[in-house]
Amino acid sequence: MSMNHPEPSNLIRFENVSKKYGAFYALRDVSFEVKEGEIVGLLGPNGAGKTTVMRTLSGFFPPTSGRVFVRDLEMAKHPHKAKRAIGYLPETVSLYPDMRVIEYLRFVAKLKGVPAHELRGHVRSKMSFCGLLDSGHRLIGRLSKGYRQRVGLAQALMADPPVLVLDEPTTGLDPTQIKEIRELIRALGQNRAVILSTHILPEVSMLCSRVMMINQGQILASGTVRELASCLEDREAIHIKIKDKQDQDRALKILSLLPGIWNLKVSEEVRGETFISFETSPDEDLRPRITKLFVEQGVSLLEIQRLQLTLEDIFLGLLREGKLGRRFP
Repeated sequence: MSMNHPEPSNLIRFENVSKKYGAFYALRDVSFEVKEGEIVGLLGPNGAGKTTVMRTLSGFFPPTSGRVFVRDLEMAKHPHKAKRAIGYLPETVSLYPDMRVIEYLRFVAKLKGVPAHELRGHVRSKMSFCGLLDSGHRLIGRLSKGYRQRVGLAQALMADPPVLVLDEPTTGLDPTQIKEIRELIRALGQNRAVILSTHILPEVSMLCSRVMMINQGQILASGTVRELASCLEDREAIHIKIKDKQDQDRALKILSLLPGIWNLKVSEEVRGETFISFETSPDEDLRPRITKLFVEQGVSLLEIQRLQLTLEDIFLGLLREGKLGRRFP
């Protein structure tokens, strides 16, 4: 007997949302949906509009035009009900430094309407999930950044909201803390809609089922990492390492005269070594030809390798080619 699983419901919906400050558009005609069970990464450089999306979704300020729905409730018409469905972790968590962790979390739980008879067990379960059971009586002001982030996540989870909004959740954490917070987020995303803003590209690949790339207040492209990669799949990156910096100009001149090379750039220099990268078509492997030319002209080639385009290359490629508003199935 086959079981019909209901289609996951849309928990977040933006319909043509714009946000203006004076003449400046922080968001311009942004539309998207996030379903239950999805972790969607909002990816873009600083100032792209990520935090504006987060704050508009959380009801901190209304859009200039367009509509925001949380659980099919329009934020403008049902702000109280819509906001109760959201747990929000801002980039900078404002916590009360003079309160103990457990006092603060009980205070938040009461504010969010957790019934008195459930309060103790509810707070304890969120503390347990976020690894805070041993820190309940510590003053928030004395916690490390990693533990403050855990408290921030615990407060966002009070009253079990179906929607989680996480703004740069791993900023300023050390590698161990980042790994722990990512694992918590992955677990949380199984039965909620999670929208996560970040400028850290690997974070998206590791955590998110879908990516929305945003720049200058517009959704540049949206899809899975694989779908976004496919729009530039006729490219690959070639990285070259030169031993002697004095050979750099000659190397660049040789490369600039070859056909089928895009986005030629020189990156950091380490111990006199220079790194050059460019994009090319995978149809023809240019490496033997480049190696031969470098040897003939005495360029001190240390290394030449083909690499798959990274998410960063894809993002920059989409930006450069101005593929605004491109959608993927």
